[in-house]
Amino acid sequence: MFKPEKIRNIAIIAHIDHGKTTLLDSLLKQSQIFHDKAHIPERMMDNYDQERERGITIFSKHTSIYFEDFKINIIDTPGHADFAGEVERILGMVDSVLLLIDAKEGPMPQTRFVLMKSLEMGICPIVVLNKIDRPHADPERVLNEVFDLFVELNATDKQLDFTYCYASGLDGYAIIEPEDEKKDMNPLFKIIVKCELKTKGDIEKPFLMQVSTIEYDDYVGRQACGRILDGKIRKGNIINHTNINECKSFKVQRIEGHLGLNKVEMEEAGANDIVIISGCEDVTIGDTLSCQKNIKTLPPIVIAEPTLSIDIMVNSGPLAGKDGKKLTINKIRERLLKEKKANVTLKIEISEGAIDKITVAGRGELHLAVLLEALRREDFEYLVSKPQVIIKEIENQKCEPMEIAHIEVPNEFSGVIIQELGIRKGEMKSLITNDQDITKMDFLIPTRGLMGCHSEFLTLTKGLIIMTSIFDHYAPYKGAIPSRKNGVLVSLCGGATNGYACFALQKRAMLFVKPTDKVYEGMIVGENSKDNDLVVNATKGKQLSNMRASGKDESIILTPSRTFTLEQAISYIEDDELIEITPHHIRLRKRHLSENDRKRALRSSKK
Repeated sequence: MFKPEKIRNIAIIAHIDHGKTTLLDSLLKQSQIFHDKAHIPERMMDNYDQERERGITIFSKHTSIYFEDFKINIIDTPGHADFAGEVERILGMVDSVLLLIDAKEGPMPQTRFVLMKSLEMGICPIVVLNKIDRPHADPERVLNEVFDLFVELNATDKQLDFTYCYASGLDGYAIIEPEDEKKDMNPLFKIIVKCELKTKGDIEKPFLMQVSTIEYDDYVGRQACGRILDGKIRKGNIINHTNINECKSFKVQRIEGHLGLNKVEMEEAGANDIVIISGCEDVTIGDTLSCQKNIKTLPPIVIAEPTLSIDIMVNSGPLAGKDGKKLTINKIRERLLKEKKANVTLKIEISEGAIDKITVAGRGELHLAVLLEALRREDFEYLVSKPQVIIKEIENQKCEPMEIAHIEVPNEFSGVIIQELGIRKGEMKSLITNDQDITKMDFLIPTRGLMGCHSEFLTLTKGLIIMTSIFDHYAPYKGAIPSRKNGVLVSLCGGATNGYACFALQKRAMLFVKPTDKVYEGMIVGENSKDNDLVVNATKGKQLSNMRASGKDESIILTPSRTFTLEQAISYIEDDELIEITPHHIRLRKRHLSENDRKRALRSSKK
């Protein structure tokens, strides 16, 4: 067991793609915890399948390494704004944070958010100017921008006197001065162990700990992870679990810590250490674990509220049950409530009387898409509505969430992007064009204005746009925002599509289906070239006769159909449309097909 003063708890925070996970890879490799012949994968902390596929960190990860006679607990955090709740709840566990800044890009929207949260909690960050090996990197300019950001966020004098270093996570070195030898990560290790403890836990006081993360083990069930604030704990101790509703005691079945990529079982742990405790089956994030002789209840962990909500419904389509195995509302509800216990940033609402609908609220479209993708991989089948922003009543005024959108685009496309964001009620806050003719813009824009715009902007800029956004505040409702410009093609009947029908339809639309795909009445099979919806027959075959054609048949050449990812589908649909999600298919459909549309389509199909 390490003494409290020999333990350092550090979180790595940064904007997305600024190199957190790569830097952590270098720290782990140089910590001498792996044997010489060990296979060490890249991005070793991203062990969730969606993290590796998407190339982003979704969940906070814990690890520990040793340097000299110190134990360093490190937490890798997500960089995407939709998962900011993962950052908020772990900041209470750490002494300091490594604030990574790309030495070329400088501070970005998520950088501002995570830094603001750290400063509010009294943490003195360690600034790491990463990727100094990149072409056009300008660490001195970025360092000045970081200092200006500290001042802007009202940092104290102590916080303004921050420690900084230069690093390349990819090449595995850190340096204090630009002219220093680029050798290894030891300079950064030395900075970490010299950082001041945020709270000096007393090992002689009664045991006290707040749960910050929930884990699960197949043998012992739910596990509570957090920093021991005071005292020490041994395997077999009887301790108390308290929250706002109840107080009960339980026996500690197992104590675990981290070492590299593995968990290690411990007989005893003391103040300032981050450990995993097993034995309390109904523990959740924010609960307090304390000694029986000194029962306490710590304030709950406060996390910013969700801004978007979707309705998850039972799949009622004709193809329901053909693909997935878990279709009932009870199974969906049970899975969502299980997710809620470990993911405090999600909000689950089950309305009274609603037997086929559950409302789920989250931080953004990607946050919700990760949950929906996890469900479909577990053989769930369900319908999802268009995301709706969560409107609040503030001082008797209707208010909606606003976001700061940061955009980088070649200067030739800046005009069209400014025009489009203006239509979506965006207000420009800054505009800079650099030496490489790249224009960087910041907009304050309603969350509604950003929904569904990414694919359109990619088209307008030939795929050369970089766009990120983060929630800023609630502001008075900005009024109507134009929705999708094009209508859709809706299938008139069920069956299998064929080449003849697809060839006829692609002249007026972009198709979402290909020959032999199964369709049903009300299913969306394409995007109309005009702004109105059109009901069509995507299964209509060519009329054959026993008469030989006098001319040559027209060759059928089909344009490849558009395939939606989950995030693209969520962004695409309108209020009267739904997404049908199964383990192997993503289909779009109308909520209802009117009788007039049905009759009109039947008349046109007979001509």
